[in-house]
Order: sequence, then structure tokens, then C-alpha cells
Amino acid sequence: MSAPAPDGPAVAGDEPRNLDDYVVQYGRLPFEPLQAAVRRRRVLQQVRSIAPRRLLEIGCGLDPLFTDLPDVQEIVVLEPAAAFASAARAAASGCRGVTVVEARAEDVAPADLGAPFDAVVLSSLLHEVPDPSALLLAVRRFCGRSTVVHVNVPNARSLHRLLAVAMGLVEDVYALSPVQRQMQQRGTYDLDGLRAELAAAGFVVARWGTVLVKPFPHAQMQELVDSGFLTPRLIDGLDSLAEALPEIGSELWVDAEVADV
Repeated sequence: MSAPAPDGPAVAGDEPRNLDDYVVQYGRLPFEPLQAAVRRRRVLQQVRSIAPRRLLEIGCGLDPLFTDLPDVQEIVVLEPAAAFASAARAAASGCRGVTVVEARAEDVAPADLGAPFDAVVLSSLLHEVPDPSALLLAVRRFCGRSTVVHVNVPNARSLHRLLAVAMGLVEDVYALSPVQRQMQQRGTYDLDGLRAELAAAGFVVARWGTVLVKPFPHAQMQELVDSGFLTPRLIDGLDSLAEALPEIGSELWVDAEVADV
């Protein structure tokens, strides 16, 4: 199984996204800063392994990558949310080789950004847009033959989802959680579903894995942090565990390449 299709059952992503509300809700999420830190660590690791000269980041949120990638000669950020784009511009002030564009990837001509890029990053984004196929086809236009596209999304087979099914709290691991509805997300991916969407846009998965084995939902994880039980060392251990048990990590990542035609 894969994530719900955009024309499938009504979910949060079937209606136009309210980006202003998304920005507000994002700032209120429990545990998300810690989850985001683990996610970012993996993204940076994969980008550094690619060693791109030119990087395109699509959807930077509150923490654009360029602040931790001083060796990349040129970085372009495409961010449709006004508040996030404004914050990225402020962070880019004085940074050489960084350009922030407030726009959707689907609405920008590749020539305007000097495509192709050596690497493209879509971090925590594909599951939030109403039409992932359109986004991936737009991304393909920014790619050359050797471009690597790094994508990460929530993993439908995360341990906390498997546990919820085992407890009878939800019928299956693909059910939308209250947090997903709050954040206007349209669904959750497994590896087969993500591979299929990438393949339809002209990509093949070269590498994959997960991050952070997360036993419980965000709210319960935050309670463990607040109690002092869930320490930084324990979080690092749960993240390392995802390398040994990649099927059950909380977020799925892939490095995709342009398919041979």
C-alpha cells in the first residue's frame, strides 16, 4: 500500500492548503523540534555525501539548510510560505551564493534558477502538498543526468503506528492522525508507495533508510522529554536503531536519481 492518492478519499490535502495557518500550527507541535533535528542531521549527511556544487532546497520551513552547508558554492531556496521565505531571507543576509525565492516549484521556470542542479532536497514536504505528482514532475525539470534528489516523508510502518494498530486504536497504519489533519497533510508513505510516485516522475531510488525509531506519538514523546526520561542520548540511540531496523523508523528517506530513458 502507499499514501492515499490525491483523488482518493477526502483527507486534509484535498482542499487548498492554508499556508498561514500551517506556519502557526507548525510552531505549536510538541516534539517536532527534536524530530526535525534528527531529520536535518540525516539530510545534511546525505547532502554532504553528494558534495554538490549547486543545491536546490524546496520548502525550507524555519531552518534552511544553507546555514550548515558553507562549502556548497550556490544554494537556491524555493519556499511558498511567506513567513518561512522571509525568515530564510533574513538568515541569508550576508551569505554568499544563497538565493531565496518565494514560490512553488511548479510555478518557476528552470532557466530562471539556472538549472540543472547537482542535488535537490524535498524535506518533510511531499506528504503535505495536494498534488505530489505535479511537484515531482516540476522537480524533474530542475535535474540533469547526475542530479540526486533527497526526499523524506513520514513512514507508514513506523513503530508508533504499528503499535497503535496492535492496540486497536486505528484500523491500519495509513490512517491520518489528528496531528496530520492539523498540519493539512494528505497521507503517509511506505517505501513501495514512495518508489512508485518517484518512478512515475522519472526517478529511481538509489538509497533509502529511516530515522528515529519512535515508540509513541509526538505528544507522548514530548511528555517523556519533559519528565526527563527521554534524554538526548536516548534519542540518539533510537535514531541509531533505525539503521539496524530501517523498516520501523519514524521517517522514511530516499536518495533518488534520474531514471535511464
